[in-house]
Amino acid sequence: MTKFDFQPSTRVLFGENTIAQLGTLTKECGGKRVLLVTDRGLIKAGHVERALDFLQKENLEVFLFTDLEENPTSQYVESGVQFARENAPIDLIIALGGGSAMDCAKGINFLLTNGGKMEDYWGMGKAAKPMLPSIGIPTTAGTGSEAQSYALIMHPQTHRKMACGDRKVRFTAVILDPTLLTSVPRAVAAVTGIDAVSHAIESFVSTRSNAISRMFAKEAWRLLENNYIESLNNSANLTVQSSMLLGAHLAGMAIENAMLGAAHACANPLTAHCGLAHGAAVGLMLPHVIRFNSQVADEAYAELLTVTNLKPQNDSGSGERLRERILALQATAGLPQRLRDCQVDEASLPQLAHAATQEWTGTFNPRPVSQAAFLQLYESAF
Repeated sequence: MTKFDFQPSTRVLFGENTIAQLGTLTKECGGKRVLLVTDRGLIKAGHVERALDFLQKENLEVFLFTDLEENPTSQYVESGVQFARENAPIDLIIALGGGSAMDCAKGINFLLTNGGKMEDYWGMGKAAKPMLPSIGIPTTAGTGSEAQSYALIMHPQTHRKMACGDRKVRFTAVILDPTLLTSVPRAVAAVTGIDAVSHAIESFVSTRSNAISRMFAKEAWRLLENNYIESLNNSANLTVQSSMLLGAHLAGMAIENAMLGAAHACANPLTAHCGLAHGAAVGLMLPHVIRFNSQVADEAYAELLTVTNLKPQNDSGSGERLRERILALQATAGLPQRLRDCQVDEASLPQLAHAATQEWTGTFNPRPVSQAAFLQLYESAF
């Protein structure tokens, strides 16, 4: 069996209305003056008011930072750091939202405690000083960022995503409350959900996968595949939303221990240069990467099919059956399936292929991917 070094460190509270424990949890983690990082959409949904109510019942001082957007750049992180310094001292950070809030909160933690700029932490383990305790509360079943020790921050000039990692930036505690998912618009849930599905599949076959990561990825795939469509059709079903939220979290844990692959390497340039939402981009590329990888990963794909009672058809192979299932999920969810339908210019494909070779995630793909292979993947998706 493959060697692994598993170092869990985050407390996870899971279940309906667990957000009600936010105030007491914050105090247990040492918080008195709290920076709450969220977005304006969650204010409209009423989730921020709920969080503030539970914090204020414990007489905690809360400073609300909402100046962020999807795929936050380092400029938004720096703005958050400035806001935190203006309200110093801050002794705990809470992230409430999707991956953008999680990443921005982690980025703020890096700079507030260790100084410098986000580029200084591009890579792993570059923060010398301790960081503030933090709490992550996802409001989408998508990125699994609450389970990871990386902040993905976009460079404002190059638009490349900088993966800034350190075990000290992991959330001290995470609240997984499915009631927070019921207000997510269907289109958003479709994009975030297919992102979580891609995390489970790519981490399961990555070159860094091991017994722990595959256990998380396989269970994530089971929960997500069985509940994805129903979560879109019936957002009020808390049993289904619980499965999606836990599935996304487990997929995030799988990433933490195994990394990803070529679908994410293809997706990031599409987001940076073509404006595609990350989940839509990675979901669109995933079937083509599965077919590409089937040459070396068909047995692993067969394991995933087994846990969801899917079987290859007409001796086409496990990878092809998995690919067909992903395409079916995308079609039912109303997600784009061709790059040409996303206003991607065919002439830009060579540039995208070159950019994909610069993405770290591609180095963990089970089948090596050259620039020519990336171009073929984009062409097959066009």
